[in-house]
Amino acid sequence: MKDTDKIKITGGKKLHGSIKITGAKNSALPLVITSILTSKKLILSNVPSLTDMETIYAILEELGVKITQENDVLTFDGSSITNFTASYDLVSSMRASVLILGPLLARFHKAVVPLPGGCSIGLRPVDLHISALEKMGATIKMEHGNIVAEAERGLVGAEITFDKVSVGATENILMAATLAKGKTKLINVAREPEIVDLANCLIKMGAKITGAGSSVIEIEGVEALHGAEHRVIADRIQAGSYAIAALATGGEIILENLDDGIWGNFLEVLAATGAEITNLGGGKLQIKSSSKINAVDITTAPFPLFPTDLQSPFMALMSIAAGKSVFSEKIFENRFSIVPELKRMGANITIVDSATAIVEGAEKLYSAEVKATDLRSAFCLIIAGLVASGETIITELHHLDRGYVDAVENLLNLGADIKRGVNI
Repeated sequence: MKDTDKIKITGGKKLHGSIKITGAKNSALPLVITSILTSKKLILSNVPSLTDMETIYAILEELGVKITQENDVLTFDGSSITNFTASYDLVSSMRASVLILGPLLARFHKAVVPLPGGCSIGLRPVDLHISALEKMGATIKMEHGNIVAEAERGLVGAEITFDKVSVGATENILMAATLAKGKTKLINVAREPEIVDLANCLIKMGAKITGAGSSVIEIEGVEALHGAEHRVIADRIQAGSYAIAALATGGEIILENLDDGIWGNFLEVLAATGAEITNLGGGKLQIKSSSKINAVDITTAPFPLFPTDLQSPFMALMSIAAGKSVFSEKIFENRFSIVPELKRMGANITIVDSATAIVEGAEKLYSAEVKATDLRSAFCLIIAGLVASGETIITELHHLDRGYVDAVENLLNLGADIKRGVNI
């Protein structure tokens, strides 16, 4: 979609119905990158159709990976990789592209990767990735904005303790260690479901990994990985966003195509707002709103605690809750960039400092023209528009397309009065 696209929402409609949750973007991105690690074919199903996925496909194809697609099933063939340098134009648009660094080093012993881009939600430095790879024997230097890495004799297993929990660094080094010589022990790693999904796929490919889902992962390097078939787990951020939207509008929703173990404490937080949550079995979860939305304090933190990616959507919900809620953001320093846009719609939010915001629930929100500032804030503004009086216009929709598949169509099916287009 073009950046000139707009979304127009007429608020006041309750969301009701079912929605099938797609595969997780945050899982699919590292999963497709595992194709660099093997000369055999990797087949992934339940892959979401998103602009971020298109970007990573282009990066992989530039390296020499052959990709074929049939609906949500993609086949990756890394037998013809001959290029070990990614282009700035592609990498600069997406943070996750740095994940090609470890796999290229592991299999081909060299890589040139520009410093990555993505959402403007904080610094998110790559120093954890670089220092870990250096401990595994890589020589890394910065040249003209590029990470230039080499491991002439291949990577060697090491014991690595991360200074802070990082999903990206955990994924990068986990992939790299599968082909390193000897054993690698990763301490203070991320425990997200997406990490477990990545490890499960790598194990299917022949990797020897134990401990995924805990704070310590051990990997015994193997000489080569083979092909595999794997299904991407459900997107817990997408599911959580729709659940919050249903609660904000006073409706109810059934989330389908879910997986066990993806939620952490998120459902407990939803229940504290007054939501009624029922596990229907078969990967289905029903969420009903109550007559009153209770104010709930949240602190974002690594899994299994509240995910930073749902902080913005939850702020829209708390903007109309009964009482005061305190938001403590412990992951990214720029997550409150959406606050001025919410305040334009009547939200009563005070930013105390870069890590703390206080939200006083308002009786109602009002329509305005607003713009998304990052991927998750785009859906935050949609939620605000769904409950606001009048017509809300949202711009900068390229953010939305990076993380939500067919968001407007899904919301229409749930009963929202929502349109997307250039001339609306």
